[in-house]
Amino acid sequence: MAFNYKKSITFRLVQAAKAQRARSGSHLMRIGLHPGQELVLKVLADTDGRTMSQLALALGVQPPTVTKMVTRLSSQGYVRRQVSDSDGRLARVYLTDVGRELVLSVDKAWKRLEREAMSGLDDKDRKKLRKLLRQVEKNLSISIDDDPEHEADLDTDDDKAEEDSKKSKELSAA
Repeated sequence: MAFNYKKSITFRLVQAAKAQRARSGSHLMRIGLHPGQELVLKVLADTDGRTMSQLALALGVQPPTVTKMVTRLSSQGYVRRQVSDSDGRLARVYLTDVGRELVLSVDKAWKRLEREAMSGLDDKDRKKLRKLLRQVEKNLSISIDDDPEHEADLDTDDDKAEEDSKKSKELSAA
């Protein structure tokens, strides 16, 4: 029997993530941002003056992605880059006053999105969902090399392939 992906939790998670990103994008578009840019602003609001590498690490993206986002946000006047006095190779990113004001609009958009997404769920269900999603995130963040069950999956697939190969050879010989 084939795997019914439409009934899988991971499929529902992907569909929910797509819907969240689309809805978030429409809220962010109203304040002049693209998805992902709000996170740069929020990270800088937490700790202003981060390096590009620190931003990439905090956002979980590659440095070229951060460079592109910071360049766009800089051209919009929301952030500014400043070369370090002690190390000319190092640039730090700071929120401008306009960017700092925009963080308040980001917070409003996030609150609106949270209300929309959690509509119909009581506080108990919200807490449980948050806890479950943290566990899913943790599970999916485990490196494949660190996952002992991954080896078992690979062995099973290899054993099955080997059995199929033997059967195929036996049928060919007959």
